[in-house]
Amino acid sequence: MKLSRPVSWFLLAFGVWSWFIWITFVKNLWKDGSGLAFDDAGDPTGYFWVHLTLAVVSFALGTVVGTIGFRGVRALRRTS
Repeated sequence: MKLSRPVSWFLLAFGVWSWFIWITFVKNLWKDGSGLAFDDAGDPTGYFWVHLTLAVVSFALGTVVGTIGFRGVRALRRTS
């Protein structure tokens, strides 16, 4: 399957954006002072584990989508 140039760039940008957003979120989650992510004893809560799982899955999906976009951009450059 051949991807168009705009689709390839969109997928690549989506992958980069996903990593940027979720890294920022995990940093903020780790530094949470509101009591949502960590209880009074400093132990992680269910909120922490659920959102960490979401971040890990999003990292994986962002990597896959970004890789597809990168390969599409690279293939278009070889053919033109």
